[in-house]
Amino acid sequence: MNALDLILEPLQYDFMLRALITTVIAAIVCALLSCWLVLIGWSLMGDAVSHAVLPGVVLAYVFGAPFALGALVFGFLSVALIGAIRGTSRVKEDAAIGIVFTTLFALGLVLISVTPSQTDLTHIIFGNILGVSNGDLTQIAVLAAVAFAILVLKRRDLTLYAFDPTHAHAIGLSPRFLGALLLGLLALTSVVALQVVGVILVVAMLIIPGATAYLLTDRFGRMLVIAPSVSAACSVVGIYLSYWLDASPGGLVVVVQGCAFALVYLLSPRHGLLGKRLASRRRRSGAARR
Repeated sequence: MNALDLILEPLQYDFMLRALITTVIAAIVCALLSCWLVLIGWSLMGDAVSHAVLPGVVLAYVFGAPFALGALVFGFLSVALIGAIRGTSRVKEDAAIGIVFTTLFALGLVLISVTPSQTDLTHIIFGNILGVSNGDLTQIAVLAAVAFAILVLKRRDLTLYAFDPTHAHAIGLSPRFLGALLLGLLALTSVVALQVVGVILVVAMLIIPGATAYLLTDRFGRMLVIAPSVSAACSVVGIYLSYWLDASPGGLVVVVQGCAFALVYLLSPRHGLLGKRLASRRRRSGAARR
C-alpha cells in the first residue's frame, strides 16, 4: 500500500468524510478563540465553562431545545456563580471556579443517568465524531460560522480588551460587554467541539492551539493565523491515525495537538527550550570573540 492509498482509503467512507470536515471546522473556531483565552489568562475559565455547559446540553435535549441555548444559559450561569462566590465570601477565584464547574459537571452526569433517551447521551462526555450525521454537520457548521464571524468582526475590540481593558473603557468600549461576549462565544464554541471530543477534552482544543501559537510568534495577528492552521493540521492527522490505528478519534486529535505543542515548546526559535539555549550560546560565543 502506497502513501496515496493511505490518504484516499478513509475518504471512501461517508462517515469518515463527515468526521474529517466536522473536526476541522471545530478545530479552526476553537483555535481562534483560544488565542484570546491564552492571552487574557482564562485557561481555567475555559475549563470551567466547557464542563459547566453539560447540564444545559442535557436539559436542552430533554425539552427539545437547541443545544446551543442550553449551553449558553449554563455558561453564563457558571460565570455568575463564580463571581458571586468570589465577591461574597473569602473563597478565591480559582477555588470558586473549581467548586462551580465540578458541581455543574456532576449535575450533568446525574441528569444523563436519569434521562430516558433513545440515543446514548454519554457521547456528550466522550464525543462521537464518527457518528456525526448530515444534520449534526449542518448545525456544527452554522454555530461555528456564527462564532467565527463574531470573532473576526470584533477582533480589534477583543484584542484591545485583552491587552488593556482600561484603555478600551477610555475610548468608549465596554470591557464588561466584551468579557461577556467572550464568555458567550466560549459557551457556543464548547457546543461546537462537544461532538468531536466530548466535554472532557473540549478544554484541550480551547487552550493548546493558542498556547502553541503563543510560543511561535510575538505578534497577535500572526497568532490568529498560526493557531487555526496548526489545529486544523493536527485534526486531520488525528482523524487519519484513528482510522489506521482503530483508536479514539477525539483522543488522538488532542494527543496530536499535545505533541505539536511539545515540539514547539522544545524547538521554537525564540521561546522554545532548546531554541533559547542555542540563542544564549550564540550570544556568549559572539561576546567571547569580541
